[in-house]
Amino acid sequence: MAPIPAPDSDCHSSGDDEQRVPREVLSPNPAVDWNRHSAVLSDDDESGNVLDRDYTGMFEGPEKTLEVVFRRLDGGVSHHQVISTGDLSGSTTPGPIKRVGLRRLPRADLDRICARARCTILSVISNRYLDAYVLSESSLFVYPYMLTLKTCGTTTLLRVIAVLIDLGRKVGLEIDWVGYSRKNFNFPGDQAFPHQSFHQELEYLYSHRSLCERLDGNGYTLGPLTGDHWFVFVADQTMRSSGLEVDTDRVLNIMMFDIDESVAKLFNYDQYERNIEGETKEEETERISREQTVVSGINSLCPGALIDPRAFEPCGYSMNAILFRSYSTIHITPESGSSYASFETNQKVGSYKSLISNVIRTFRPKRFVLTLMADEGAMKEVKENPLTDSSYDARINVPHQAMSINPSASFSTQSAGPVTPPANLLKKKMNAASTGSLFYKRSTTASIKVEEDCCCLMGNWVLEKSAKQARAHKTRGMSVS
Repeated sequence: MAPIPAPDSDCHSSGDDEQRVPREVLSPNPAVDWNRHSAVLSDDDESGNVLDRDYTGMFEGPEKTLEVVFRRLDGGVSHHQVISTGDLSGSTTPGPIKRVGLRRLPRADLDRICARARCTILSVISNRYLDAYVLSESSLFVYPYMLTLKTCGTTTLLRVIAVLIDLGRKVGLEIDWVGYSRKNFNFPGDQAFPHQSFHQELEYLYSHRSLCERLDGNGYTLGPLTGDHWFVFVADQTMRSSGLEVDTDRVLNIMMFDIDESVAKLFNYDQYERNIEGETKEEETERISREQTVVSGINSLCPGALIDPRAFEPCGYSMNAILFRSYSTIHITPESGSSYASFETNQKVGSYKSLISNVIRTFRPKRFVLTLMADEGAMKEVKENPLTDSSYDARINVPHQAMSINPSASFSTQSAGPVTPPANLLKKKMNAASTGSLFYKRSTTASIKVEEDCCCLMGNWVLEKSAKQARAHKTRGMSVS
């Protein structure tokens, strides 16, 4: 993956959490002859229009993900130009954050990016390192020198490429690394150009090479073509300096299918509607968003993080959480017959086993797909990883306990601050069928190293039997690993 250089030793530092980014290039936006590239942009006519679609009860949950790393236009990474995707502005005094790089882009430019993908910004949270936007269909994360955009449904994510090239130049940056990935679609016939096939997506990316030579990358498929598989495109022309201390980069994504029915029902909007005097529609949505976060246990997955949740009508949920330089994001489509939940994070942890187990325990899917994109340095830092562990060690066991909403319970209606659920909020169904453990077995795994040091790994896990049943089968000499 693209190098994320550590802050230069000459840069001022006031502590572990504050670093100064070298001066930005404030050169004017170079003229771009868009007419010359009309073939690239002609298919984007009216792409800024967000199309209304009739709700059919079925939704394409798995997201398309685009990560773009930028570098300074004045070339390379020299001794005095060492930057990090998540570096600070250098402000050492309290007050508004001084934004640098991509974080200088005004809201109108971010709206332009989202309009290309056919989604809209709903809310935002920020800290000294990044801005996290909840979208109508997934999330956008903006660092000074990196942008990550995730969109679900029938969005047209790749149409943002030309706009990103243009807006990057506007703030003195050019593209340095591009990664695009998605799982195979559940409803491929519903997708719009350029997402009707992976071949079409690659052709569309290549059509922009006249605008940015760094889009000259390669596409890969990981996993069985007869089952869940993962498409990856990586364009990485960056060479790491052997003498440069660099940060590591990694993104873990858990895509969960057929989530537990009792969990899926927690994200139906109408279950939380109450006649509260004076409550506006916006206040109702904020209240229900917080309630769903607590009822489902999602708040416990990101301890210490700033959380921005969003409930949707008639059903569905999105959440962004930020903690220092890392983000976590959850998206849920609970529709019966196509229920789906995803959890993605770039947290730098030494073991993924407990994190994955906690997420799976929260949603209890019938199967899940795990993907990891990381540089070699990050891979060396992870000591426990179900994607690389033995088949036996890669097993995931989680307790099973069904839940449902207690309609007689109520929350505080305050619009800010932590939300504590009342003791009677959940009705826990403690019968023989809903207690015990769930046993997940890794069925397939695949990995590849591309473009010098970008490691891509994916694996499929399926719900087998309860741990008790598994032990009984093992006693009879039947292998379950």
